[in-house]
Amino acid sequence: MKYSMPGWAWYMDNVQVDNEESQEGKSMLRIGMLTSGGDCQALNAAMRGVVKGIYSRCKDKDVEIYGFREGYKGLIYSNFEMLTSRDFSGILTVGGTILGTSRQPFKLMRVPDKDGLDKVEAMKHTYHKLNLNCLVILGGNGTHKTANLLREEGLNIITLPKTIDNDLWGTDMTFGFQSAVDIATDTIDKIHTTATSHNRVFIIEIMGHRVGWVALHAAIAGGADIVLLPEIPYDIDVIVDAIHKRSEAGKRFTIIAVAEGAISKKDAKLSKKELKEKQEKKRYPSVAFELAEKVQKRSDQEVRIAVPGHTQRGGSPCPYDRVLSTRLGAAAAEAILDGDFGNMVAIKNDKVVLMPLSEVAGKLKYVDPKSDIIKEAKLSGISFGDE
Repeated sequence: MKYSMPGWAWYMDNVQVDNEESQEGKSMLRIGMLTSGGDCQALNAAMRGVVKGIYSRCKDKDVEIYGFREGYKGLIYSNFEMLTSRDFSGILTVGGTILGTSRQPFKLMRVPDKDGLDKVEAMKHTYHKLNLNCLVILGGNGTHKTANLLREEGLNIITLPKTIDNDLWGTDMTFGFQSAVDIATDTIDKIHTTATSHNRVFIIEIMGHRVGWVALHAAIAGGADIVLLPEIPYDIDVIVDAIHKRSEAGKRFTIIAVAEGAISKKDAKLSKKELKEKQEKKRYPSVAFELAEKVQKRSDQEVRIAVPGHTQRGGSPCPYDRVLSTRLGAAAAEAILDGDFGNMVAIKNDKVVLMPLSEVAGKLKYVDPKSDIIKEAKLSGISFGDE
């Protein structure tokens, strides 16, 4: 059953809301749920894990699940659906999100909308009008900033770490990451044959604006020759030299995996303001096209570009993500029933743990240039374009 603003008003006028007991005398548990930010493959699997975990333990409680449409937007404007366990059946392998999602920038959460509505107060109003016991939020870095804000405003919040970028601080892994790596790796695998046949340099642009986890893992798994990450500024001369060395060694092609946020050493020295001004004047649609032009001018090989783009977010979640999201979802259900609010459900050393939102919000987990995985990638012959 769906409700928007008019429907929500009808619901409040016509449905008895009692936070203590249902008509059958059982205690009532009301849970809100939303997915925010960019989509990924295991959002549905994670929500399914939460709901299955709740129902498996709530023998003495009646449960109401409220799904907010299009992320925080649904919470702000009271656009929700009342869901049952049946709505979460058969969605383990389904990509995307049955609730829909949207991006609501954290920096604008305190800015009234075009009609003057206070967004934070509106979210709190919806939460309290529905007498929710908890709000489960699935999202990435920006989503967690707003989740922590709502926690500070007194709401009971539990979050799940969703992002293909794997850049959330406090968890070893986010669901969606491995599925994205699999897709990016498959792209590199398929490029190998055409690159070999035509003696070309292929540049594959992989998602990752601020961190390079997807590009790094896909490059290693796909056997890329060069990988460029936002955390390790590159030198175009080093890249061209690596291509020439491969040609001299009889290698007919070079595959470069580049994160979309990769940056040159020259640009890395600019201030944020200077870099922003330079990027606004760029005539290239993305880093891959700029890199291709520079490599083409310095190399005698043809250069081609492949951009898998949003396919990295699409399709069915891989088995690893299905397992991870189910575990995290079930643990979130346990945290809700135990009253452990204000936490992100994380995975550490293959153990599910609760990380305080106050510690998670606003922090990114970057690739450490001095980490073992970088060292081992270099030992395997992969160049990072830096030395």
